[in-house]
Amino acid sequence: MNSPTTFSEKAVNESFFDINNKSVLFKEVLNRNIGKKILINVWASWCSDCVVGFPDVKEFQKNHPNVKSVFLSLDRSVFLWKKAIDKYNIEGEHYFMKNGLNGGFGDFLNSNWTPRYMVVNEKGEIELFKAKKITDKRIVEALKK
Repeated sequence: MNSPTTFSEKAVNESFFDINNKSVLFKEVLNRNIGKKILINVWASWCSDCVVGFPDVKEFQKNHPNVKSVFLSLDRSVFLWKKAIDKYNIEGEHYFMKNGLNGGFGDFLNSNWTPRYMVVNEKGEIELFKAKKITDKRIVEALKK
């Protein structure tokens, strides 16, 4: 499974917390964004590469205003996650991965690297499974499909 085009059943049924501490399944996140292109950013406040990349993420968002930004945090605590969102002024939809990389979504990612970027098309299908930098040209190419 190098570059899947659909999310696994375990991934879509993974439960995250939203910014209001409400439990939400990943499939609900996808369903509320059907009809939109989505950039998923898997990150953590302790990840120096993530923090260093935020100015480029903001630039990307400015240049692609029609792309929905969904941030999935691997932070170890909800407090640190929310503190980082405020500190770095990260705009988009935010979710806390309760099980981190040990849950169904983490298994699906099959990665131990953050940040991780994915592009999802209007139908909820994966156009780009893995990019490590927001400046990766494949992200923009995937958005053009």
